[in-house]
Amino acid sequence: MSPLSAGLPFVNPSPWEADMSRLVGLTTIVTGASSGIGEALARRFVAEGATVFAASRREPAVEGITWIETDVTSATSCNELIAAAGETLDVIVNNAGVQIEKTITETTDEDYDLVMDVNVRGVFNCCRAAVRQMQAQPSDGSIINIGSVAGNNADHGMAVYNASKGAVHALTRAIATDHGRDGIRCNAISPGWILTALADAAFEQAQNPAAARAAAERRHPGGRMGTPDDIAGLAVYLASPESSFVSGSCYTIDGGLTAQSPISPDDF
Repeated sequence: MSPLSAGLPFVNPSPWEADMSRLVGLTTIVTGASSGIGEALARRFVAEGATVFAASRREPAVEGITWIETDVTSATSCNELIAAAGETLDVIVNNAGVQIEKTITETTDEDYDLVMDVNVRGVFNCCRAAVRQMQAQPSDGSIINIGSVAGNNADHGMAVYNASKGAVHALTRAIATDHGRDGIRCNAISPGWILTALADAAFEQAQNPAAARAAAERRHPGGRMGTPDDIAGLAVYLASPESSFVSGSCYTIDGGLTAQSPISPDDF
């Protein structure tokens, strides 16, 4: 029985300790680091001993990082970000993203441009700059792109967001294929429903947001939605030397949501 179904408060079942050191000596970049998953990634990387450059429009409230104000939709801004990290870039996590809750008929040209510019062009710009840097340095590099389960299984009412994450997954595989011999690994993490402002915005589209949230929790086999720390744990592994033979993979982290049959026991 899960804590939620038992009426108990949720406690992360896999707490991490701040004295871990799997990323000591690594220079890392995290984009979209001012909130949600990006903020959790930056905190965790610092705790693991990495040198962290946090890229975002707004300064993150994270101790131990160097903030670089960055517009990922600008190739120039992304090039400057990579250069700011120095002569060696070990890891970049491309997390910056936006979400619009509309079907295709409701989506305007401006909506399309915004989501594709940030979610696809932004990842492309950062990946291109990172690959060029990693090719020029003697050490290997790891690129981690934050995709989404929506890139494989469409969420209702988020047409262009779904499309953008599918593109991120495809780009991830292309980079891994083309640049593995350069010592560059590229993987994606595909979060499911994670408790962030983006999830809140999606639930607010429902007639009864509280009921929609409760229904989503029930749909998860573990009886809960994810937290940003759930994503950070896998990112540390993909950033570390432990994953040296891992490339071109898209890892789903959704608590088993998309693994199950669409027919639930409640249907009987």
